[in-house]
Amino acid sequence: MSRLGIALRLEVTLQYRYRFLHAGIFSGLIWLALLLPMPADLRSAAEPYVIIGDLSIIGFFFIAGAVYFDKGERTVRALVASPLRFGEYLAAKVALLTALSLLVALVVATVTHGLDYHLGYLVAGVLLGTVVLLLASFISALPFNSISDWFLPSMLPLTLLLVPPIFHYVEVWQPAWIYLVPTLGPLNFLGAAFDQKTLAGWEIAYGIGYPMVVVLGMYLVAKRMFRRYVVARMGGA
Repeated sequence: MSRLGIALRLEVTLQYRYRFLHAGIFSGLIWLALLLPMPADLRSAAEPYVIIGDLSIIGFFFIAGAVYFDKGERTVRALVASPLRFGEYLAAKVALLTALSLLVALVVATVTHGLDYHLGYLVAGVLLGTVVLLLASFISALPFNSISDWFLPSMLPLTLLLVPPIFHYVEVWQPAWIYLVPTLGPLNFLGAAFDQKTLAGWEIAYGIGYPMVVVLGMYLVAKRMFRRYVVARMGGA
């Protein structure tokens, strides 16, 4: 088995132990309880906000929690001493949590709408949005020693990634710089998935291309910060 395969298997075990997989399923049930009593037209309007909210839970909070659990249980120390590369360690976390996020979104959308939604837009919005939020959370968590130290400062990047795109989506606030926020495209895809938005060709290209460029940059930042705040500190311990 490849190193990435081993990392994925380990990550499944850890996420199950940390109860994040259970929490992801529970969050899906909460969203269903919120959406199902709504009239169909209101449900379609609310669905993009519900899914972006779920992405923020799974995509932003779960990976930070996993990082601190790894530190607390000294899992990171063992991984750093192993042949596992940083990219494989991070890819395993991102892949598993992204898959969980997509599964929850598909179940919620299918239960509430049947198959009356645009699968391609939904998948694109969930995948791109989740990966951006996962990497933003991972980066923001590295300098802090505990989740309690991290929680309040983390509200700043989370707010910047969610609030301006939502204001733009509802056409309340549309500054030109909003297109620098990488979650705008994924949110537009979620709106298009439920016929709340009609996207032009350039919006589709922007919504796919820009988040991918940002993800590459965030990966490079994450790798550098991991060496600085995790590997270097353990070396000095």
